[in-house]
Parts: sequence; C-alpha cells; structure tokens
Amino acid sequence: MAKINIPPTRSNLLRMKQELRFAREGYDILNRKREVLTGELIRVAHEAEVLQVKLWEMLAAAYRAMESAQLQRGRESVEWAALAAKETLDVQLKFRGIMGVAVPVVEAQTRQKEMLYSLGHTSASLDETALAFRAVVEMIPELSRLVTTVWRLAIELRKTQRRVNALQYIFIPEYEETVEFIVSSLEERDREETFRLKLLKTRASHKSEPEEGPPMHEYEQSYHDVLGGGFGSDSIGFV
Repeated sequence: MAKINIPPTRSNLLRMKQELRFAREGYDILNRKREVLTGELIRVAHEAEVLQVKLWEMLAAAYRAMESAQLQRGRESVEWAALAAKETLDVQLKFRGIMGVAVPVVEAQTRQKEMLYSLGHTSASLDETALAFRAVVEMIPELSRLVTTVWRLAIELRKTQRRVNALQYIFIPEYEETVEFIVSSLEERDREETFRLKLLKTRASHKSEPEEGPPMHEYEQSYHDVLGGGFGSDSIGFV
C-alpha cells in the first residue's frame, strides 16, 4: 500500500495520527451501522416475502370468486357491478428513520364499507368477489411499504459497505504506513543529530586540552679530558 506523499515532520505526524484516529472511529461507526442495516434488512425482507405470498394467495382466491360470479351472472353483469367501485382507500404517507435511512410509513383507511351496488341483480358469489378484492387492495399499501423499505435499506447497505471497505483496505493502511514512515524518518534524524552532537563535543574537548612537547631523551657523548689526558663520557640532555 502506498503511503501519503508528505514531508516527514512532527506537525504532519500529529496530523496523520489524528486522521488515523478519526478513520478508525469512522470505521467502527460504519461497521455497527452495517450490522444494524443487515439485521433490519433481513427482518423486513422476510416480512415482505411472507406478505407477498399471502397476497398472491388472496388474489388467486379473488379471481376464482370473480370467475364463479361471471359464470352465474354473466361477464357484463360483473363489469357493471365493478363500475360502481370508485375510491375505496385513503392512503397517508409518512417517513421514519432507520440509521439515517428514510423509510416510508403507509397508513391506509377504507372509506366505503357499505355495498357498492344494488342487491337486485347480484349474487352471493359477486359479494364474495367484492370482499376478496377489497381485502387485496387493503393489503397492497403494506406490501408496498415493505418492498420500498427493503430497496432503500439495500441501497444504503451497499453504500455503507463500500465506505467500510474503503476505510479498511485503503485509508487506514495508508495512514498507518505514513505514520510509520514519519516516525522512522524522525528517529533516523534524531540519531544523526545525536551522533553529530557527540562528534562536535569530542572535537571541542580535544581542542581544550594543553599541547605536550616531544619526550626528552638522554644521549651519551664522548669527550676528551684535556687535563686528565683521557677520554670519558658524560650525559648531556637534549630536548
């Protein structure tokens, strides 16, 4: 992993350590968010799946009831009865937050509870058909809420996963390697400075000591004794 190209100074070291700390804290927060989103997504997806299966079963039962009504009263009679059905649900849409994700809250209320058509030219199978389709319509807002929540949680989970991976495999290793490089450079610089100071101190101590001359040696020199007439020897010291 490549390090960040900055000068190895102490101020940059403090800044990199601070950014590394923030990156690790951000990773911990995003990791917890990812876990919460994953759990919530699994729960809502399971609820949506169960409700969807139930809705398809109710819709199949409603279509069977409609086919029975068509066989008994005819297709035209069923279509005329269906034209009497107008707006039957009052839907209110609100939002709530799950780890920063706005998910919908749907409140549906049925406006008309009475029979929508005359009882003179209808049958019990048509009544069953109307009740079955009304139950399906009342369940659709709840299913739409769950499906929309699943999609929004999945999109946010994907974004969070990318951010977690970027921090874990890119930013945090870069900051760690940069901090290690700056610390190593500063320690090497300190060692060089310590060695230079010791060398200067050694040279200064050598200059402060007094200079000593060469050692004295004694040389023997033969001379002629004029009075005694013989040769003798004496020690003469030379510096």
